Amino acid sequence: MSATTNPNPTVQEKEARLLRYLRQKAENGEMYFKSKFIADDVGLSAKEIGALIVKLQDSATDLTIEKWSYTGATTWRIERTA
Repeated sequence: MSATTNPNPTVQEKEARLLRYLRQKAENGEMYFKSKFIADDVGLSAKEIGALIVKLQDSATDLTIEKWSYTGATTWRIERTA
C-alpha cells in the first residue's frame, strides 16, 4: 500500500472516487456497467458501489444514472448530461 492511499476512506471519498470513474468512462456519451465488473477498477466492493450509485442518482447533476436491467445483478446506465 502506498503512503498516499487512505486505508479507511470515508463515504465521501468513496463517492468521489466512484463519481470520477463514472465521469471518465461516460466522457464520450453513455456506458453500461454492473458493480461487480468495475469493483476492482474503483477499489470498492460491488456492495459499496451499489449503495453509492443510488446516492449519486440524486446528487450527480452532470450524469444521468438509471437502473437499466437486472440479470443476475443490476445493470446501470450512465450518461453525461453536461
